[in-house]
Amino acid sequence: MIVAFSVTPLGVGEDVGEYVADAVRVVRESGLPNRTDAMFTSVEGEWDEVMDVVKRAVAAVEARAPRVSLVLKADIRPGVTDGLTSKVETVERHLGA
Repeated sequence: MIVAFSVTPLGVGEDVGEYVADAVRVVRESGLPNRTDAMFTSVEGEWDEVMDVVKRAVAAVEARAPRVSLVLKADIRPGVTDGLTSKVETVERHLGA
């Protein structure tokens, strides 16, 4: 499964990068395949391990912010591994054709 999620602290002002970094640090330290861009962090693995990482990432932000917003999108596809990379490679292949 791949989960793309965004954690945003609320009530801390406009500069939220430091708080978001706390969440991304949790993801990177999880050891699961992941990728971060300007809008979302995507993480790949089994349901329980991915959801545990999301929960811990939210908790890291929640520890310092009075309110937290979570946006989450999941691609649940049993048996597929390395989807985080292969999905992008497929699109790139079509773009190059």
